Order: sequence, then structure tokens, then C-alpha cells
Amino acid sequence: MKLTTNLSTSLTIAIIVVTATLLRAATHVSSDKSSNEANWSELVAGMEKMHMAMGEVKQSGDNDVDFVKLMLPHHQAAIEMAKTQLLHGKDPQMRRLAQEIITDQQLEIELMQRWLKQQHAN
Repeated sequence: MKLTTNLSTSLTIAIIVVTATLLRAATHVSSDKSSNEANWSELVAGMEKMHMAMGEVKQSGDNDVDFVKLMLPHHQAAIEMAKTQLLHGKDPQMRRLAQEIITDQQLEIELMQRWLKQQHAN
């Protein structure tokens, strides 16, 4: 239950960061348009990569395994987007959140990878 709660919380945080980033990109007018375009391009590329990776996951017949296999690229995309935020973002609160996402999502990826290995060992 705790794993589900932690994953749900992390997913919610990732959605908040994505939404904040998208809103900022849509509403913020910057004198450095090329920087904003690079930021946006990196975010979109990360989302496209995630969707491709998730689309390549084959259904296993085990709901838990399928969930984890789909969450792995989702978490990796969150890490990549957070790194983009650290490169281009200026708001201290969003930068702190991005750093927390990197740390938390990496730990959760490691947890899910260990769990998958245990499932294959059984």
C-alpha cells in the first residue's frame, strides 16, 4: 500500500511540475526567445520519448508487472523534464521541486527495477 501511495504522490507531483512548466512556457514572455524554444523542445522531446517507450511495453498478463513496466519510462521522463527545468527554470521553488523529483523518481525507479528482478526470479 505504501508503494502505491508513494507512486501516486510522485505521479501527482510530476503532473504539477509538467502543468507548471507548460503554463510558464505558454504565458511567460522572455527576451531570450531561443532559450524558451530550447526549453520547450526539450520538454516535448522528453514526452515523445516517454510515449514511445510506454507504447513498446508488451502486456504481460500480470497487472502489477504491467504497471511497473509502464511507470519506468514515465519516471525517467519526469527526471529528464526536471533536469530541463534545472537548466532553464528561474523560480527557486520550481527548481527545488525539480531537484526533489530527480531524487525521488530515481529512488522509485531503482525500487521498481529491484521488484521486477524479484518477480522474474520467482
